Amino acid sequence: MLFRSLQNPQLHYLDNAATTIVAPEVADVIDKAMREHWANPSSLYGPGARSEEALNAARAAVARTLGCKSRELYFTSCGSESNNLALLGAVQTRTFGKGIVVSGFEHPSVQRPLERLAKLGYDVTVVAPRADGTLDIAAMLERVDKNTILVACMMVNNEIGTRNDVERLAAEVKHRNSRTIVHVDAVQAWMRVPIKLDNIDTLSVSGHKIHAPKGIGALYLSDRLVQAFQPPYLGGEQERQMRPGTENLPYAMGMAAAATRLAKTMKSRDTAMRALNRQLREGLKAFPEVVINSPENAVPEVLNFSEMCIKSETMLAFLAEKQIYVSSASACGRGQPSHTLAAMGRDPLAIDTAIRVSFCADNTPEDVDAFLNRFEDGMKHLQKIKK
Repeated sequence: MLFRSLQNPQLHYLDNAATTIVAPEVADVIDKAMREHWANPSSLYGPGARSEEALNAARAAVARTLGCKSRELYFTSCGSESNNLALLGAVQTRTFGKGIVVSGFEHPSVQRPLERLAKLGYDVTVVAPRADGTLDIAAMLERVDKNTILVACMMVNNEIGTRNDVERLAAEVKHRNSRTIVHVDAVQAWMRVPIKLDNIDTLSVSGHKIHAPKGIGALYLSDRLVQAFQPPYLGGEQERQMRPGTENLPYAMGMAAAATRLAKTMKSRDTAMRALNRQLREGLKAFPEVVINSPENAVPEVLNFSEMCIKSETMLAFLAEKQIYVSSASACGRGQPSHTLAAMGRDPLAIDTAIRVSFCADNTPEDVDAFLNRFEDGMKHLQKIKK
């Protein structure tokens, strides 16, 4: 197992929705690329041409896992940049209206750009999730009209694992207004669920969620949109002028290696993740205080629950003493209360006591056992919140 070989058997890393450990074979690809492909891919001499060839190969490999053409795939520094590029570019591209529709539990890299656009005069409609953590697609569609220039929705929620039917959403948005741009944040979905790009105009992915390094991501930009698309960045000719700045070739090659590796094992990994998720759910039944926040349709890699009696940070610190690492909400929130649970209408106690466990294929039943045993100790001995 990856963690056992890289770290030690006492480490139980269960926060893979925050980031994943770089796979050894991916690290090897990056190390080799740094030494062999040192030239700028835009340079016209031999080493530069070889770097460009390697970049094109990496682009093609990532594109294959998404089912798109190589020319529709643009490398970025991360999923957050991809989201910003897509959203800010969309409103510069579609100027026939001011309407934007977005789900109410998006990642901050979607939420905050749209909050800024609202301050600039755009009519941003936020559709809250249901109390069970699922998204009412029909409610989003009701807000789409002739003035809607953009609809944004994540494919898999990063905090509770909800799998949203973005394929249906995109198809029906286009039926209502064919000019509306549909953007999908697929950072938590890539390599976990199948992705179909029909009717989706832009889609973001990230390397560090699939055992590639931090610092590399990609944006799918459909051929249907590319000629009209107005990117918010200006600079050089890199990435066909969509994302200026010298490309991070070693990391692009690393992300391609990671994606190619995981694409071969999606079915077997899904089976393994479901087994771990069931094991954790069964174990949590021993604690009557626990309330499960993840909906039934959540991806098996993510299970969010509230223990309703001990502050999240207290429990997280207690677990970490035994090298058991989980989280309370999105890592990008830096410890802030979960805006997803708030959008679901969860009460403050549920939000303050939330725990997110997130798996990868390197996790084992022993990791779940270690978590449950330490969690039980915490429930017995840690200070309870006064209600």
